[in-house]
Amino acid sequence: MINVRDVTYTYMTGTPFEKTALKNISFDVSEGEILAIAGHTGSGKSTLIQIVAGLIDLTSGSVEIDGLPVADKKIRRLVGIVFQYPEHQLFEETVERDIAFAPKNFGLSDDEISARVNEAMRQVGLDASLKNVSPFELSGGQRRRAAIAGILAMKPKYLILDEPTAGLDPKAKENLLREIFGDVKKSGVTIILVSHNMDDIARFADRVIVLAQGEKIFDGRPRELFAREEILQRAGLEPPPITQLMRRLGVDEIVLSLDEAERILLKKN
Repeated sequence: MINVRDVTYTYMTGTPFEKTALKNISFDVSEGEILAIAGHTGSGKSTLIQIVAGLIDLTSGSVEIDGLPVADKKIRRLVGIVFQYPEHQLFEETVERDIAFAPKNFGLSDDEISARVNEAMRQVGLDASLKNVSPFELSGGQRRRAAIAGILAMKPKYLILDEPTAGLDPKAKENLLREIFGDVKKSGVTIILVSHNMDDIARFADRVIVLAQGEKIFDGRPRELFAREEILQRAGLEPPPITQLMRRLGVDEIVLSLDEAERILLKKN
């Protein structure tokens, strides 16, 4: 479990550029949960996940992961983070070597490293025939998958995804999301998804936290969020297109998917 308590973070303290990015943020993340963190640009999302991943030192409050303080080096094996455009972090000569980089640093055997590479490639939908290909010869979507596979090969217990589909075309985005939230979720990994895309949150998240100007203004299920217009307006967010469409059609209940919409419309007819 991840426990975040009273986290406040201020950039450039004591200078004319001082800015408080987070204000008394508290929440828990249960094992196996998919938690989304949403908010407009500048809301504090990226700062928060970097603190949870141990990449930014705490200044106020506490973060514990499975009972360990976030500063403990042991959490580096527990938490994997995928930033926007993770393919920019690819650097090895082949896809296999890039994915194997972290497991090698963990001192694992060659057999275990090979098994992890194979599993990670399968989890993100990369064909095994691409192992010996340079990552820079892959398509944009394949490079994204290879970069995410490199994180999955660490076998993190907690996976943080910061806008994982940014810049991908609709088909590549859909395929990647299906792999991550299908096969990866089945492995028992707890996922924190940072996104401004309400459609993705509606489809995949068990729970969503909304930030606005560094404050937590909502914590609950996506369906509950989309019923709270005042929260969405304050955060600069909009419901998924299907939710908006059904409202225009006079449907009172909150609709999150095309399947739900179809069932409701069929009942009416």
